[in-house]
Amino acid sequence: MAEADTQLADPDEPVTEYPGERSSQCPFHPPAELLALHDQGPVSRGRIWDGSTPWLVTGHAAQRAILSDPRVSSDDKQPGFPYPNQAMAENAHHHPLTIFNADGADHTRIRRMMTRPFTRPRMEALRPEIQKFTDDLIDKMLAGPKPVDLVTALSLPLPSLMICALLGVPYEDHDFFQEHASLATRSDKTAEQDRAANEALGGYLARLLQVKMDEPAEDVLSDFAARIKAGEITLPEATLLCMILLIAGHETSASMITLGTALLLENPEQLALLRETDDPKVVANAVEEILRYLTVPQLGQRRIAREDIEIEGVTIKAGEGIIVPLPAGNWDPEAFPEPEKLDLTREARHHHAFAWGIHQCVGQQLARIELQVVYSTLYRRIPTLRLAVGRDELKFRRDDSLAFGIHELPVTW
Repeated sequence: MAEADTQLADPDEPVTEYPGERSSQCPFHPPAELLALHDQGPVSRGRIWDGSTPWLVTGHAAQRAILSDPRVSSDDKQPGFPYPNQAMAENAHHHPLTIFNADGADHTRIRRMMTRPFTRPRMEALRPEIQKFTDDLIDKMLAGPKPVDLVTALSLPLPSLMICALLGVPYEDHDFFQEHASLATRSDKTAEQDRAANEALGGYLARLLQVKMDEPAEDVLSDFAARIKAGEITLPEATLLCMILLIAGHETSASMITLGTALLLENPEQLALLRETDDPKVVANAVEEILRYLTVPQLGQRRIAREDIEIEGVTIKAGEGIIVPLPAGNWDPEAFPEPEKLDLTREARHHHAFAWGIHQCVGQQLARIELQVVYSTLYRRIPTLRLAVGRDELKFRRDDSLAFGIHELPVTW
């Protein structure tokens, strides 16, 4: 691409290939090349798929500075933007304005519409329903044959049930939207696949919104339908926002349930701390450490500098791309001593698993409560839970997906 030629590193400047490969011996760890940058400095060059060399901001403090700097833009239509893959680069020219690529007042307007359903009190009110769904799914696991794939038995159904209930989407359609949502988060999709997935999900949600305009209920789609009728937002805009919530509302939480379980089964002493406590504060703290350790959004926040920015002794020039690899910030030893050590008693709430700044994850409170309920229920109800295959047989999502995860997790007890 022509834009890639405009952003090349100095020949004498060290450049890290990004995103790098996770080790098969330590698949829960970020790529070693990424972690090695902590010794080099918190801001350095990285080479991505198109040959361009945007800046990698790997230090925890530097990530907070960049992600809260108004001179840094999320506008993916600007030349030099560091796209995660070719499909996104090819489709960027017709991307509508969303919470992901908007800045300033536009972002504030869109985010305000999306955050209203996800306030902490509203999410806490859902805790009994999340608990019921969790117990029902575990009951079904216990009554069925062994081994069982935790992904299909619990990890995917629970967040799907919750986001369907919250949005007002029929759960019986979950196979359809899970298929397209999974494709939407893949980094190796083609531009045609990207458009097809977006069109399928968009058409589905647009039809639901039109129904909700005539037959409103107590759900998020009905809230957006009322805004459409009031002229505050168009049907295409509302469709896109609901699509973002539907995709984000189950994909990352499902990955965290699966990954967290696999990680804890490798760390039985830490699992015991979680299984044997009935203190919700201990559980909540453990969830934050697991979020830090795993950091499901693995391919980084993508930005571009609007103006020259001085940070950590480095000048990022206007028009240069910036990538913020969240796993690197969460494994910065300056912020988290011995980051490779899973310690459920660690104070880890300052992690960046939900990003930082104005683009922090809208649904983070729902995700936290889902994980708190699952992690405090699954291992207590099935105390002998264990992997049904060797760890080396697990198929981890590498850099083919925006969300880190495991395709299947066979377990037994």
